[in-house]
Amino acid sequence: MHLCLMIDEKHENPWQCRSSRDIYENPWIKVVEDQVIRPNKTTGIYGKIQFKNKAIGIVPLDDQLNTWLVGQFRYTLNEYSWEICTGGVSHDEDSLEGARRELREETGLSAKKWTPLLKIHTSNSVTDEYGYIYIAEELTEGEMEWDETEDLKIWKLPLKEALNLVLDGRITDSLSIAGILKAARNHGL
Repeated sequence: MHLCLMIDEKHENPWQCRSSRDIYENPWIKVVEDQVIRPNKTTGIYGKIQFKNKAIGIVPLDDQLNTWLVGQFRYTLNEYSWEICTGGVSHDEDSLEGARRELREETGLSAKKWTPLLKIHTSNSVTDEYGYIYIAEELTEGEMEWDETEDLKIWKLPLKEALNLVLDGRITDSLSIAGILKAARNHGL
């Protein structure tokens, strides 16, 4: 029998961590291996990736409901990806300030109006990474300030067209999917 639980119910952690050790670390991530007792009371290991930054996503919208996508080749996937404006922000930095910086750096846009859209866990079975997505409005165009590792293309298009790119599977980035779907819903698309 399957029981349905309320989403706001508190639940006890059925996992027990017996020991933990760092396996690998670089400026962006740390890989940790835990010796655990699983919920079924058997012993095992659990590997997790701890991110040193939180993820930030921005859906910029103009008065005609156009948005901007950022295109780049993703090394980890060995493929090109169209995404909302995204970046990493130190856990010590204010998320909104990081979002302002990332939008300006990647697209050259500045926004007067910022609205929190959602908080997201990007892949919660193997990582503790979480992110915040914002809508940026009342936009002003300016100069881009790309990082030395970035070779970006910028695409201005209607939000409805970006939504279609999500729905037909051409946008696969999780922050982009969540941000575009929620922004589209908020704007009646």
